[in-house]
Amino acid sequence: MPISDLRPPRRQSTVEYLAEQLRTAVMTGQLPPGTQLGEADLAERFEVSRGPLREAMQRLVSEGILHAIVNRGVFVNELTLADVADVYRTRSVIERGALEIVLAERREETYRALEASVRTMREAADRGDGTAVSDTDQEFHEVLVESSGSPRLIRAMRTLLVETRMCLGELETTYPDLGAQVREHEELREAIRAESPARARELLLAHLDDAVERLVAKRTDPAA
Repeated sequence: MPISDLRPPRRQSTVEYLAEQLRTAVMTGQLPPGTQLGEADLAERFEVSRGPLREAMQRLVSEGILHAIVNRGVFVNELTLADVADVYRTRSVIERGALEIVLAERREETYRALEASVRTMREAADRGDGTAVSDTDQEFHEVLVESSGSPRLIRAMRTLLVETRMCLGELETTYPDLGAQVREHEELREAIRAESPARARELLLAHLDDAVERLVAKRTDPAA
């Protein structure tokens, strides 16, 4: 590469930085669903003027992470059951597409790539850390899609990042035994390496369908 083609690293604008910070706060549960975002408080906390903060919040509104109510303010979205089902329906399309590529071309490489996620998930479950299990659950699926090598599938998966993490945060309380959550991923990893394509597809779809069923059961259980 000619030295004239080299460029300094791209710096984040204030708006990009604020959007990233707010996005992360929603994803990690620091800003739970339904939370109202106080513009004055946030501007003071970030030590910025309200202009870039307002623009950053608008970006998250356009991404579906926040929503604005006229004369009331901006709030973190609360996912309805229809939203949850749609998130997992979309994930299913993306992950099945990635799995087809992996099964045809990249079984062993994907098996190895998923090792760290499964190991970290197992360690988190052993110490009873449900949040870490959920974090690594999401990482496992991101790695699966990335292993396909498809830029478009990877890009599509990333658009669901925040909503997926919000779902996983709610799922934490639906697994009395965190080991069961880990075993689902261990079985899928082994199937990717050595079992029939039909079995791998079956395990992936069962895992995603089970998540939706758990969330539906939690939301509709009057004792929950």
